Amino acid sequence: VRLFGLNSWAILAPQVLMALATAAVLNSAVRRRFGPVAGLIAVGVFALTPVAALMFRFNNPDALLALLMTVTVWCVLRALERGRTTWLLWAGAAVGLAFLTKTLQAFLILPPLAVLYAVCAPVPVRKRIGQLALSALTMVVAGGWWVAIVELMPSSSRPYVGGSQNNSFLELTFGYNGLGRINGEETGSVGGGGGRGGGGGWGETGIGRMFNSEVGGQIAWLLPAALILLVAGLWLTRKAARTDAARAAFLAWGGALVMTAAVFSFMAGIFHQYYTVALAPYIAALVAMGVTVLWEERGAWWPRAVLAGTVLATALWAYVLLGRTPDYLPWLRWAVLVGGIAGALGLLVVGRVGGRGLVLAVVGLSCAASLAGPTAYTVSTLNSGHQGSIVTAGPSAGGFGMGGGPGGGGGRPGGPGGGDGGQRGGMQQPPGQGQGQGQ
Repeated sequence: VRLFGLNSWAILAPQVLMALATAAVLNSAVRRRFGPVAGLIAVGVFALTPVAALMFRFNNPDALLALLMTVTVWCVLRALERGRTTWLLWAGAAVGLAFLTKTLQAFLILPPLAVLYAVCAPVPVRKRIGQLALSALTMVVAGGWWVAIVELMPSSSRPYVGGSQNNSFLELTFGYNGLGRINGEETGSVGGGGGRGGGGGWGETGIGRMFNSEVGGQIAWLLPAALILLVAGLWLTRKAARTDAARAAFLAWGGALVMTAAVFSFMAGIFHQYYTVALAPYIAALVAMGVTVLWEERGAWWPRAVLAGTVLATALWAYVLLGRTPDYLPWLRWAVLVGGIAGALGLLVVGRVGGRGLVLAVVGLSCAASLAGPTAYTVSTLNSGHQGSIVTAGPSAGGFGMGGGPGGGGGRPGGPGGGDGGQRGGMQQPPGQGQGQGQ
């Protein structure tokens, strides 16, 4: 903005660059072990995820968070190859920067990645522990310098920490932006959330949240496929050595996906659909890796059966999701369903009969049936303007209003006071001094 002035190009160009960087890192991470085709599949799935198409062209920190989380997984996988400390330090630095981007959400993938390295790294146990400790120290330095400056500076000499109750970034981090997001008791928040299995200002919580009518069309098109292929990949590598790179990749991306999706599903506090952009790289990687390893084993019946079942399940799920917007391309859901059934049947026999032409036809039909739904929603997203702080992808997507911040008057999503506290609480004024606007 300083260089080019305050305009849409100057604000959104960095978001586009983040999308390109995320795609590049994702491609590098996947193709390193699974080949160039797998890397291209991962990038394609990521690019066609509706919520990714939305958030990487919108002024919001979630895009940067998704990039840094992808970098973190990539660095951990590189560290696992030879047990090199340098890559683990870079992973710690990425998490630290992610903390500055959106506080505690950056730590969601730490448990599975730390356990993975502690168990699977090709170095002695004592060295693994030391490396993890150094990585943690790097994370604290990368993410703590700004916190230290804010906390050590006299409160009268710095701006008020929006969203906090006592002008403390630490209180904001562990309160409103921390436990408050989990239990729904955000002091000074913009509205309450529903408890487990119940409704509320932030939607129903529970295992089905990622698939419901509010969230499903944003991220879940290939989520069932990713979970199926995660299990299949782990089964195929079950007899591999402790340090096997392929199994480590499935565990890293799968652990990140399951942990993040689980927290999103059960958090009772502030939750918006666009948070799920964090899942897009994980889903893309798992789909690409799973399809690749199963295709390599297609000579056996069960990999073909799993591929066929995955395509069929994806098509059926797309049929359901497209049915939630019946006025948008009403013919597409039937085309996806028929194509998915035909593709699944073709995959059952493609490894044993037919020439190259039949193989290409079956693969093309299966890909089209699996990706037509999210592609349609992504195109709709790209063709729509989005305003406000709370946006959604797909048909009828758009802003729900600017929303109130943590100090706002108890609004709900879509209402005059709805908003998201986000990192550093947005623009909130000190208590009693008016309404703010969160991110």
